[in-house]
Parts: sequence; C-alpha cells; structure tokens
Amino acid sequence: MSASCRRLTSGVAGPMVARQVLRTGEISRLCGVGMNKRKGVVLRGRRLVVLAEAVGRGEGVRLRSEGEDEERVEKWSYAAEDLRRGDLVVVEEKEDGGRCGGGCDGDRRMKVVVAAAFTVVLGVGNRVLYKLALVPLKHYPFFLAQLATVGYVLVYFSILSLRYNAGIVTDEMLSLPKTPYVAVGLLEALGAATGMAAGAILSGASIPILSQSFLVWQLLLSAIFLGRRYRVNQLLGCFLVAVGVIITVASGSSAGVSLKEVGIFWSLLMIISFLFQAADTVLKERIFLKAAEQLKRGSLDLFVVNTYGSAFQALFLCLLLPFLSKLWGVPFSQLPNYLKDGAACFLNIGSLSSGCDGAPLLPLLFVVVNMGFNISLLHLLKISSAVVSCLASTFSVPISVYMFTLPLPYLGVASSLPPGFVTGAVILLMGLLIYAWTPTTMDPSSSSSPSIP
Repeated sequence: MSASCRRLTSGVAGPMVARQVLRTGEISRLCGVGMNKRKGVVLRGRRLVVLAEAVGRGEGVRLRSEGEDEERVEKWSYAAEDLRRGDLVVVEEKEDGGRCGGGCDGDRRMKVVVAAAFTVVLGVGNRVLYKLALVPLKHYPFFLAQLATVGYVLVYFSILSLRYNAGIVTDEMLSLPKTPYVAVGLLEALGAATGMAAGAILSGASIPILSQSFLVWQLLLSAIFLGRRYRVNQLLGCFLVAVGVIITVASGSSAGVSLKEVGIFWSLLMIISFLFQAADTVLKERIFLKAAEQLKRGSLDLFVVNTYGSAFQALFLCLLLPFLSKLWGVPFSQLPNYLKDGAACFLNIGSLSSGCDGAPLLPLLFVVVNMGFNISLLHLLKISSAVVSCLASTFSVPISVYMFTLPLPYLGVASSLPPGFVTGAVILLMGLLIYAWTPTTMDPSSSSSPSIP
C-alpha cells in the first residue's frame, strides 16, 4: 500500500489536529523524504520535519521523538478524511536550531558544488556551441537569437504543463503575483537591447573586461535589496576572479586601446547592460526567497520563474524589434525576408543552403545546451545565491578560451592561448578558493544571510 503524507500539528492539550493533505505524488518533494521513509526527523532546507506513521483509524500515530529510544502513540483527529494504517504524516516543522550539525551543512555545500560544476560544464558548452552555430548562420545571427527566444517560451511552457499535471507545480505557485515576472522580462529585454547596441561598437576583446562589472553590480544589489553582508575574504575572492578573467582573456590584445577609441559612452552603455542583467538575477533570488515565505507547501518551482520570465521577455523584445533589427544591420522593412532566408539556411534547404553546412544540427545543439545552461544557472541561484551563480558562469570563460585552442570542427585554424592565460587562470582559481573559504571561528549560517522585508 502506498503511503500518503499528511501534515499534523500538536496542541497543548488534546489530540493532534490535521491541517493539510498532500497528494501522493508530492510526498518525496514536500516532505523531503523518499516514499519508503517511514518515520523520524529529517531536514528540509533549514527546518526539521518530524515524521510519524499512522497506527489506524481513530487510534493515533506512532512517533519517535528526538533523543527517545521508545516509540509512543499520539492521539489525532482529522475531520476531512480518515487516516489509514501505515500512512505517513508530518507531525510538525520547526527550526533546525543547530542540532543537525555540520553534516547537513556539508550536504548542502556538496549540492552547491555539484550544481556549480554542472553549470560550468554547460557554460563552456554554451560558449563553444554558440561559436559553432554561427558557422552556418554567420549571415543570420539575429535569426538565431529569435529562434532561441521562441524556443525558450515553447519548451518552458511545455515543461511547466507536464510538471503541473504531475503535481510538482501547484495552483498556489501559479497564483503568485505576476508583477515580479514582468520586471524580470523587462530587465532581460533591456539587458539584451543595451548589450547588443554596445556590442555592435565595442571590440570583442574589450567586452570581457567590461563584463566584470556584472559581479560588482550583483554584490551591490544583493547588499541593498537582499540585505546580504559579505565577509572580507568573499569580497577579495570576487575581486581576484574578476582580475583573473581580465588577464586571461584580454592579455596580449588591444582592449585598452579599443576602449579609448570608441569613447566612454559605449563602454558605459555596456556596463549599464550588465546592471540590468545583475538586477535580473538578484530579482529572481528575491522571488524565490519571498515565495518560500508565502507558499504553504514546498518551494517555488524554478520552471514557474523561467516560463513567465521568458514569456514577458519575448513580449518586450517584440516591442523592441524595430530597434533590435536595426542594431543587427537589418532594416525593419526587410525583416520578414531576412527571417525567411534565415529559416531556409537553418533548415539547410533551397538555393540559400550554400554555405550553411552544419545546419540545423549545430544551431539546435546550441539552443538545447543554452536552455540547459539557463536552467542550471537558475537552479544554482535558487539553492545558493546570485553571486555564486555568477562566479560559476565566470569560471567557464577561461575554460572556453582554452577549448577554442583545440582543433574543433567547422572553425578552421585553432586560436592560440593569450600570453597571460596561465597567470589569469591561477588568479581566478585563487579567487574562487578564497571566496569559498569559511573561517573556523565563524558560524557559516550567519554569513551572507538575506533579510527580505
């Protein structure tokens, strides 16, 4: 017989009274345990969940409390429906209070490390495949951008529908206010528009230097809007990561000269683009934190945030389409023919298929990996913070630079490593280690803790 999970609360005097029924498909997700877990005390986030097993109709629940060797039977009452023998119930949830010890903190850190490593791998694949996808679509980069945007909306809504039918996404999650998602879509659209405008003028070597402002913006916005306080080693680690990336990518190039030639306006516009992107990630973190306080059951599913954010982003990008097409060198009046020709090259059919070798495989691979990268990045943000997700994404930059020195197909002659690659990579790794280091005299739970008003 499949166990069901119910949430009970004990009164000061009298029987325990059930408050809520959870569907069978939600047991392992909401109760924080597997289907075969019967009773005990388990950790869900930073809260302890006390589990018990129903004895039978009208009899009570069998409960083993912390520090007790013997089980006891508590009386219960439930008005909506009867409990059956063997049903799994959640008696109460309470703050951890530090009893879980370093083991639980270590488990959480391991999850963050694994998620960060997965994000780095997908980040490298995302950068490499974007370069490969532009080989067949070298004349249609704007088409590739629109293909990815439309693909996000279709795929995310399909996944959201499947997760809703499976009971993972609940009506409560979908009923949360949509205004934050509108802000997410607007920030993403503004970040893309300003980034495209500045990127069309700036040299490729100068953009990685300016992109390090993204990390600075995240630190500032996290402190202002999330109430985070960073230790000295964390700030020093972020600084070294930024320096390491600049040395790794820009050494031996004329990035400094290029920045002087184009003037201050386009550099500031690119920095503002990264401000929009940083505000977007901090806002998503705030959405998750606020939802954890508002939802009665579980935490907000990341596909709810991804789906609505991408939908509103697509809406705002449509409104900015005349401006964006001009940035890509496509007059708005010629946009329909441009998209038609881009689709023919993407499908590798017709008279325009000449020079489109590698399509549609390479563009599709990029869209799939890019989607996986965005999902993993949001998952990492959900279980850690916006700054940690930024560091993971930044770490993929030097690895991508090294990947382009390998004989990859379709790219022709491999590039050579920048003169300062090794030095920059060492500094970057030192920065990551310094950021992750926690002084033994400090309580890990007390650092960088958010305070959401």
